Amino acid sequence: MIGSLKIRAGAIAWPLLTATGYSLLAHLSLIATKGPENIATIWPSSGYFLALLLLMPARHHIASFAAMGVTGIAVNMMSGAPPLVACSYAFANGSEAAFALWLLRRREPDGLSFMAPRAVGNFCFAALSGSFLSGVLATLLTGAGLGFFLSWTTTVALGLLIITPPIIILTRMIQSRAMARIDFRSKLEAAGLIVLTALAAVISFSQDHFPLSFLPYMAVVFAAYRLGPFGAASGILVVALIAAMLTAQGLGPIPEIEASPTARVFFLQFYLVAMLFMVLPLAALLVLRQRLAKHLAQSNRWLVEAQAAAHVGHWRVDLLRSTIQWSDQTYRIHGVEQGTPVTIQSSLACYFPEDAIRVQRTLARAAKEGRPFEYQGRIRRPDGSVRHVKSHGSIERDADGRAIGVFGTAQDVTQTVENARMLEQARHTAEQAANTDMLTGLPNRRHMLGFLDQALRAAQEDGAPLAVAILDIDHFKQVNDRYGHATGDDVIRRVGERARAALRKDDMVGRFGGEEYVCVFQGTSALAAELAAERVRRAIKNDDDADDLPAVTVSVGLAVYAGEDSVEELLHRADKALYSAKRAGRNRTGLAA
Repeated sequence: MIGSLKIRAGAIAWPLLTATGYSLLAHLSLIATKGPENIATIWPSSGYFLALLLLMPARHHIASFAAMGVTGIAVNMMSGAPPLVACSYAFANGSEAAFALWLLRRREPDGLSFMAPRAVGNFCFAALSGSFLSGVLATLLTGAGLGFFLSWTTTVALGLLIITPPIIILTRMIQSRAMARIDFRSKLEAAGLIVLTALAAVISFSQDHFPLSFLPYMAVVFAAYRLGPFGAASGILVVALIAAMLTAQGLGPIPEIEASPTARVFFLQFYLVAMLFMVLPLAALLVLRQRLAKHLAQSNRWLVEAQAAAHVGHWRVDLLRSTIQWSDQTYRIHGVEQGTPVTIQSSLACYFPEDAIRVQRTLARAAKEGRPFEYQGRIRRPDGSVRHVKSHGSIERDADGRAIGVFGTAQDVTQTVENARMLEQARHTAEQAANTDMLTGLPNRRHMLGFLDQALRAAQEDGAPLAVAILDIDHFKQVNDRYGHATGDDVIRRVGERARAALRKDDMVGRFGGEEYVCVFQGTSALAAELAAERVRRAIKNDDDADDLPAVTVSVGLAVYAGEDSVEELLHRADKALYSAKRAGRNRTGLAA
C-alpha cells in the first residue's frame, strides 16, 4: 500500500514540478535576458526539463512531457506569441528534450555522470543534437529564416549545457548523502568560490572601462580545480546568469560592440559556450586525474606491501648514464640502509666473485641480444650474512631499437634455497633409509637388486666380467638359541663389517635378509672372483675374540655370469652353489656349474 502511494505521489509530483519550474524559469528568462526577435539569450527551461527527465522514473515521462507542453504553450502565449507559434515552440522544445534523452539513454545506459570525460562528451553531443533538431523544427514550423534558427539553436543549447549539469550533480550529491559527508570548512570554501565567481562576473559585465572578461574564466577554472564538476557547472551557471542579465540591461562590454543586437547576443552566447566547453571537460579530467592518482598511490602501496611480503624488490640500470636505482625492498634484501648511493660496480661487488662474473655475463648477453634474462647468485651483506638472490627482467629499448636500460626484479630466495637443500637432504636420507639395512648399515635387498641389475646390463651390453656370491652364516639358529637374539644381531653386524672390509672398492656386499648376504664382484675374472669370495669367507672365520662374540663361519655360493637373461637366473645359480657348499660340510665356497 505504501509503495502504491509513493507511485501515485510521484505521478503527481513530477508533472507538477515540471510545470512549476519550467514556467518560473521561462518567465525569468524572458523578463531578464530577452534579446532581439523575442528570443531569450539563454533558455534555462530546456536544461531544467532535461535534468528532471534524467532524474525521474521513466513511467512519469509521458505525464511530464504533457505538463511541459501545456506550460510552454501558456508561457509563449503570455509573452505575445500567437497560439500556433506558441504550439510550434512548445513542440520544438519537447522534441529537443526527447531526442537528447534518447541519445543519453543509448550512450550512457548506466546513468549520466559528469565525473567522467566520456560522459561529459556524450552529454554535450546530446545537448547540441537536441538543440539542432529543435532549431530545425521551430524554423520549419514558423517559417522563420536562418537568423532565427541560429538564435534559437544557440539559446536552447546554452540552456541545456548550462542548467542541466548543476541540477544533476547537486541532486546526485544529495541522494548519495555526499553533502552530509562534506565538512563545514569545505562547504564554506565552495560557497566562497561561488561568490568569488559571481563577483568576477559582476566586475566584468557591469562596466566597459576595463577589458576584464577574462576574470570569470579564471574564477570558473579555479572553482573547477577546487570543487570539480560541481564547481565548474555552478560557476558557469552563475557567470551565465549575471552576464545575460547585465548585458540585457545595456551594461558591460558587449553592448559597446559595434554590431547588430543579434550579433551581440551571439557573441555573449559564444563566450559562454567557449567557457563551458573548456571548463566542464577540464573538471572531469581533473576528477579522472585525481582518481588515477589515488588508484596509482593505492597500487604502489599494494606493490610495496606485496614486494615486502614476497621479499621482492626491483632495480633499473640506465645504460646511457651508467647508473643504477634500487627500490626500498632491494635495499632491504641487500642489508643496505635505504637511500645509500649505489653504483653498478658496488651492486656487482655484493655478489660472490664467481657469481658476480656470471651475473655480469648474463646482463651483457641480454643487452646485446635484447632477450629477457634470469639469474641467481649469492650476496654477502654488510653484516656478513649470506643471502641467495634471484633476478629476472628485460631490456628497455628506444625508438631506434638501441638498448637504453635494464629493468629487473630482485627476490630473496634464501629460504627457498634452504628449503630445497633440506628437502634434498631429507630425500637423500629417505632414499638411504629405503636402500639401507637398518641392522648392519649395509645395502639392503632392494638396493642390491638394483645394483646387480645395472651390473648385469653392463655385462650383457659390454661383456664386462661379473660374478655373484651368496653368503649364509652356518648354524645361525644355534647362536640365537644359545646366546639370544641380541647377540645374534651383533653377530650379523660383525659378519657384515668383515665382509665389507675384505672386498675391493668396486665390489659390493649387502644383507639380503636374515643371516644371508650377497656380494657382487665387477670387472674380475672367474678366478679372481673365487679368490675374493674365499678372502671374505676366511675374514669372517677369523676369530680374534676381540668383541667377545661367538665365532661363526659362512658358506658361500659363487656364480660367474654366463649369459643369464635376468638377475633372478644368476642368483638362482649362486643359491644352488651355496646349498652345494652346505651339503659338503659348510664353511666353504661352492662354485656354480
